[in-house]
Amino acid sequence: MKIPSRYIENAVEQLSSLPGIGKRTALRLVLQLLNRSDQEVEQFAQAILEMKAHIKKCNSCGNISDHEVCSICSDPRRDHAIICVVEDIRDVLAIESTESYKGIYHVLGGIISPMDGVGPSDLNITSLVEKAQSGTVTEIIFALSPTMEGDTTNFYLFKKLTDKQVLITSLSRGVAVGTELQYADELTLSRSLMQRQPFKIQ
Repeated sequence: MKIPSRYIENAVEQLSSLPGIGKRTALRLVLQLLNRSDQEVEQFAQAILEMKAHIKKCNSCGNISDHEVCSICSDPRRDHAIICVVEDIRDVLAIESTESYKGIYHVLGGIISPMDGVGPSDLNITSLVEKAQSGTVTEIIFALSPTMEGDTTNFYLFKKLTDKQVLITSLSRGVAVGTELQYADELTLSRSLMQRQPFKIQ
């Protein structure tokens, strides 16, 4: 597709670099922005710049936050003795949407995937082990996607945590094998969480 402006072409290149956005969709979005007022475009750009400048990772769990500690970890009504281990922030949002979990989270920041060059040292695992041996945690829930990579990560975490005095559970298999957690419907995810089972090595 021949674009008659290098400025539009550059904008399309940037937008199409985002996951799930092809060149045609990017062009449609760019043309939509072009038709907006200068003030609207400035507000759009400013919102992204402020997000990048001010969003932090929670010092406790790794969730996104406006502050050093996220709103979940700082909530005294949450059960801090139960930790739900998830791959990334999208999984926190998915579980929170069920309104059925009252513990806290631990965001790994990915899963072990040798094909993608992601190993245990690339993930937020050390602090999870430290929490497990602190004596204040009673249960750790593995809530990783039921994929080969997710199961590999579960196995690695289990080996790291098995000698700690903490119950290790996992989601029931209401979530279909091979499905990423963030795409499970709220009812299925809620039931899988509520009917969690002791983690066992297959």
